[in-house]
Amino acid sequence: MQFHEVRFPASLSFGSIGGPERRTDVVTLANGFEERNTPWAHSRRRFDAGLGMRSLDDVETLISFFEARRGQLFGFRWKDWSDFKSSRASAEPDFRDQVIARADGVATAYPLVKLYRSGAFDYTRPVQKPVAGTVRIGVEGAELQEGVHFEVDTVTGQIDFANPPAEGQEITAGFEFDVPVRFDTDRIQTSVASFKAGDVPNVPIVEIRV
Repeated sequence: MQFHEVRFPASLSFGSIGGPERRTDVVTLANGFEERNTPWAHSRRRFDAGLGMRSLDDVETLISFFEARRGQLFGFRWKDWSDFKSSRASAEPDFRDQVIARADGVATAYPLVKLYRSGAFDYTRPVQKPVAGTVRIGVEGAELQEGVHFEVDTVTGQIDFANPPAEGQEITAGFEFDVPVRFDTDRIQTSVASFKAGDVPNVPIVEIRV
């Protein structure tokens, strides 16, 4: 995987537009009923970074970042300001935010996940790019200490315990995270005159699987 563990400047992603997309195949039958299926287990997010440009200095920063990634060649981290932490938007991450697993008494490694619930239905999203220094872990309601009881792999989103939690114990987590993305274009077009007139460049960003 060609990926740079560097975040797109958060000051430029703030103000961008985007969100999750799904792929659903819909077949209308002869009787008018539908059959709906999806080949995707997980959603994919798309963004437009151009709306975050507020000055020509921002455009220069964007071009530098684009060139360093070689256009679409290398992926990078992106802060989705509408969904970047385990807690509600108005709260700070807490070690009790997400139940990530029930220990089996043997395993010492568990992946971070985030649960999205609506009524009786839910979706579990893998979290593979946690932000260093923000991950908090608890077992059976007791918070653990990073570097003593567990380590965080910020490249894969895996939690490695020094000792396996006892079988049946609830493992919880709180964290901030980034989205692995790439540029969805090999060309950035901008004009000083157009930018000063309020015409921002189109900079499509798409989530990638890592």
